[in-house]
Amino acid sequence: MHDLARRLWSIPRSITGNGVRQTLRELQNLCPNLTIHEVPSGTEVLDWRVPDEWNLRRATLTDPDGCVVADTDINNLHVVGYSEPVHRLVSLEELQNHLHSIPEQPDAIPYVTSYYERRWGFCLAHRDRESLKPGTYEVKIDTRLTAGSLSYGEIIIPGDHPDEVFISTYVCHPSMANNELSGPVVAAEIARWLTARSKRRFTYRIVFIPETIGSITYLARHLSQLKERVRAGFNVTCVGDERAFSYLPSRNGSTLADTVARHVLEHASTAYTAYTWLDRGSDERQYCAPGIDLPVVSMMRSKYWEYPEYHTSLDDLDSVVTPVGLAGGFALHRLAVEILERNSVPTTRVLGEPQLGRRGLYSTLGAGRVSASPVLLLDVLSFCDGKYSTLEIARIVGRSFFEVADAVDLLASHDLVDVIPTFA
Repeated sequence: MHDLARRLWSIPRSITGNGVRQTLRELQNLCPNLTIHEVPSGTEVLDWRVPDEWNLRRATLTDPDGCVVADTDINNLHVVGYSEPVHRLVSLEELQNHLHSIPEQPDAIPYVTSYYERRWGFCLAHRDRESLKPGTYEVKIDTRLTAGSLSYGEIIIPGDHPDEVFISTYVCHPSMANNELSGPVVAAEIARWLTARSKRRFTYRIVFIPETIGSITYLARHLSQLKERVRAGFNVTCVGDERAFSYLPSRNGSTLADTVARHVLEHASTAYTAYTWLDRGSDERQYCAPGIDLPVVSMMRSKYWEYPEYHTSLDDLDSVVTPVGLAGGFALHRLAVEILERNSVPTTRVLGEPQLGRRGLYSTLGAGRVSASPVLLLDVLSFCDGKYSTLEIARIVGRSFFEVADAVDLLASHDLVDVIPTFA
């Protein structure tokens, strides 16, 4: 995953354009079942409209001495995203109105965009901005803003049942690691892992979209099917550092996806930060909007907005996102999928408490303490009345889902319970 992120790093992505297509083609090389779709500029999508397509060739800013002080060939964050094409000479005083920097982070190049209003600008480290000398600067922003299309990728992995698990990530930010590249590379690895499984209970829908306008566009095209079929969903973003785990709930807060996410994180090896719906900021805003109400949550490492390198050039693949961090982000989502795949409603086949001893499941020597395994079996059996799922029983008895699922499988192997898969 980290190697894939490095290959994607320098591609100049935005919400439309060839950078998105190039990124999707790279992902398609890894996941041949990914299909690429185009939605024409001007298409009405819910309350929005697909904007004109933006493509960056190169943007440079040259000082009075002929030194290039900003160059997108060196760092594609140097230009304001969606800048209109410009080639002109300007004074430093005029130029300052088009420059962006962060005084509190003097070595960071900020990430700035202007998708829906025409303007141009450059982003600099504040230390470099302060060193600019008076005089005339040459501004060259070689971009194209024309009617084109919005691109997104989609993978459908069929299962035994048409009910779906929805996984969404975004491919619209340029060179930032945790906020951008961790999401698509983890989602691609989830897709590879799911495709390789010999059996799947659910159907999986995995999309690689531009943030906000992409999710709105996807909802406009697929809303009825999503509302009918999706039982749990995950917005995959900020899953690549080693600092923390985070959880952002759905607007409902009590969907199956919420329950699964909380369980996975509560049984992770480290503590996690639970945010509220009021802390939202990514595509969950669209998926959980009133009238949409999909069961979509986010399980993250360091949450967007909450780590110091967010939306700057400091969010890199060396000091922020690591192979270990990506592996942890992948593991969270793999465990969530495994819970969904194994969740069931166990129902006892025996009236009263069964005799475990004659089945080799309980010591027949009634002396002292019994082992934890028989206690767990009896605890699980006490809730096998057809009203509780395996996941709900795990919460009640205070054990991990996988311990309880293994206990249910053991009981089923001795014909003590019937196991009915659940999709709710």
